[in-house]
Amino acid sequence: MYELLQSRSLRHIMIRQMPAFLIAFVVAERFYKLGSFALECVAFLATWWVVDALFHLFGGRTGAGKSQRPEGST
Repeated sequence: MYELLQSRSLRHIMIRQMPAFLIAFVVAERFYKLGSFALECVAFLATWWVVDALFHLFGGRTGAGKSQRPEGST
């Protein structure tokens, strides 16, 4: 987690991860009543991962599918 936060700007993380985070948070809050904080936390993180993967797969994120490198660079 520390490496992720250090390798990307806060703005980049907010733009790319906040929509998936919020959807996963709402799903976890409404549907996950597992009786254990640890289990609910793991279920939330798994949901966040799946939602983010779906956004990435279907191009639902800002800048998805576009190269972050400028033209002409390798």
